[in-house]
Amino acid sequence: MNLLTELEKRIGTDFKNNDLLQEALTHRSYLNENPRYKYGNNERLEFLGDAVLELIVTEELFNRLPEKEEGEMTSYRAALVNAKMLARVADDIGLAEKILVSKGEARELDKTKSRESISADAVEAVIGAIYLDAGFDAAKEFIAKFIFPNIDEILRSGGKDAKSRVQEIAQEKLKITPTYKVISESGPAHDRIFKVGLYFGDRLESEGEGKSKQEAETNAAEEALQKLGAD
Repeated sequence: MNLLTELEKRIGTDFKNNDLLQEALTHRSYLNENPRYKYGNNERLEFLGDAVLELIVTEELFNRLPEKEEGEMTSYRAALVNAKMLARVADDIGLAEKILVSKGEARELDKTKSRESISADAVEAVIGAIYLDAGFDAAKEFIAKFIFPNIDEILRSGGKDAKSRVQEIAQEKLKITPTYKVISESGPAHDRIFKVGLYFGDRLESEGEGKSKQEAETNAAEEALQKLGAD
């Protein structure tokens, strides 16, 4: 099973034009090192996918939250489609490791912000590719499957993710910024499980597991919120 077929299986989309999916996975830095590469970079698809994503999420929030005003729904939408949330989606579907980047950019992927940005852009590009290949309903099906499940979490947080809420509480009550450290990794390379600890100074406050460091950090933050609420 090649990488594209594996990804199609995970996202539940069988592309008629695989060139679109290939382009969606191509970061612009890759073309600098591979000038004869026959596909373009994913920026145009990202531009399209961003608009499709915003419309579909807006429609869902509008229908789901009839009592909410524009300002609140805008906050919820921003939290659903920000880089951190989309990077989590990229990890969930195994997209991040399939993005083509330059060797130099690959080294930068160890840095959270760079990884988040490139992964999030690729998710939007994939949405754009699905839209062009199979239409609006197919794009909506992808978004409903991988992004709508996060709505309840966003509603509980008031539009703020768990890590942001923990940081606010820790800074307000303890005058300290929480940190996250990987405690252990297990499983084969293609299916790693990360255990991450959330620390207040030297004190381990909570732990979380996930298929990515970001997911494990979020789960650790969720556990910390429950403990802080109980306290």
